[in-house]
Amino acid sequence: MMPFIREYSNDEQLVSDVKKLKDNGVSSENVYVLSHDDDRTKRIANNAEANTIGFSEQDFKSAVGNMFAKKGDELRSKLEEIGFSEAEAENYEEDMDEGKVLLIVTGDDDVTSYLG
Repeated sequence: MMPFIREYSNDEQLVSDVKKLKDNGVSSENVYVLSHDDDRTKRIANNAEANTIGFSEQDFKSAVGNMFAKKGDELRSKLEEIGFSEAEAENYEEDMDEGKVLLIVTGDDDVTSYLG
């Protein structure tokens, strides 16, 4: 089953949609927030009580070179791990480059009906 994914420019809208999902019984264990900015990702995830797709601390410490390119590689690889194709992961990562935040929901086919 393909994960549900939606892009947001507005953090409050994302938090509001996560609340709708929870009101409809979607487990927060299946709800993820992903963006290029770790602080923003954590803030939204905390407000929405959603998960982040974690990176180990060492990934960041070893990324002394080109942090931005490395971050893009990590984001793409995380997207591929949860079921997106390489091309899809690349498209979503480019959107995150432009400041979008992704809401990803795994394991629930009814997400679209909950969010309208």
